[in-house]
Amino acid sequence: MPSGRHDEEMSPARFAKEQEIIRLTQQLLTSITSGDYVTYSQLTDPRLTCFEPEAKGNLVEGMEFHKFYFDNLYSPNQRNGPVNTTILSPHVHILGEDAACIAYVRLRQKILPNGQPLTIQSEETRVWAKKNGHWVNIHFHRSSSVSS
Repeated sequence: MPSGRHDEEMSPARFAKEQEIIRLTQQLLTSITSGDYVTYSQLTDPRLTCFEPEAKGNLVEGMEFHKFYFDNLYSPNQRNGPVNTTILSPHVHILGEDAACIAYVRLRQKILPNGQPLTIQSEETRVWAKKNGHWVNIHFHRSSSVSS
């Protein structure tokens, strides 16, 4: 069981769905680091809920909270150089035909103005649901970031 899976063999359809959830998660994270709110809003449910460090322990619902960061932090005019996001150890749970959950470690890399590299790590879980034939992120939980 090195992959964390039971002895059952994974069907090609299940494997394809897991890969799609990983791909969509990467696309969502890339939209955040590039300040692409259009793509972000296409990949998220308008009633998105989350727990994240910026919310100080509160459950946030909707897009307004996140839009603030796109307008003031993630926009190309506000960023100091490129940011790279890597998903490590993704584990996808297929919860049914129209639901899935992914847990992973997220690494964000950037170069500080003084030329020093900075890597920020967080642990994340995202719940995806298929609505109107398209996968959308309906909930996520992100841990506090740890710098190294």
